[in-house]
Amino acid sequence: MPTTGLDLSAAEWRKSSYSNSDGGDCVEVAAGYPGVIPVRDSKDPQGPALVFVASSWSAFVADVKAGRLPNG
Repeated sequence: MPTTGLDLSAAEWRKSSYSNSDGGDCVEVAAGYPGVIPVRDSKDPQGPALVFVASSWSAFVADVKAGRLPNG
């Protein structure tokens, strides 16, 4: 699905429920974009956002929750 030119200016971002309160290592996601999930760094809200195909994002989140990814 092409995402070039996706307008995120009106996006309603929400912080990950796994984020801690000290402001470190947080991601935010935006809903309301059919078929894709925009993701950004909460420490740089004016910076770039990555846009994932929704099914790929869901698979990634499932792997994180199941502990199938290394802890970098």
